[in-house]
Amino acid sequence: MELADKVRTLQAVYAGALADNVLRLGNEGVLEKVTQQKRNEQMMFGKARAAQFGMTSPREVFGKLSDLMGCADWSVSPDENGALRATATRCMLCAFAKKLGAESPCRIYCLDPMEGMVKGLDERTDFVVESTLFDSGKCVVRLSDRAD
Repeated sequence: MELADKVRTLQAVYAGALADNVLRLGNEGVLEKVTQQKRNEQMMFGKARAAQFGMTSPREVFGKLSDLMGCADWSVSPDENGALRATATRCMLCAFAKKLGAESPCRIYCLDPMEGMVKGLDERTDFVVESTLFDSGKCVVRLSDRAD
């Protein structure tokens, strides 16, 4: 098996394991509680996690994770107001979770970790989730400087 095929296989196995975990946490009635606990951890350790991945700007969070994890097809562009808008139209984790009948994996395994890294790189950045692929046709996150 070629290296690229091995990486894609590992990415799919990882996304499947995360979807299965969301299914089990949901079935046990603890997904919301665990998601909140993990969110707190992500906000505390986001700066260190971003450094681990060699990220230096909030925009890089989407590109580097998309490249490494191979899960969502994030693209980032400025909107008419100068904010950055990150959009994904495909997500392996979301697709697997839906096939399993699991609850949304978006916050616990994607959006909260990304928000932690974004805010770890620039604490003044607002991270606003406008939609998710689990609930609509695309995932949209808006990043803008918070007015102090």
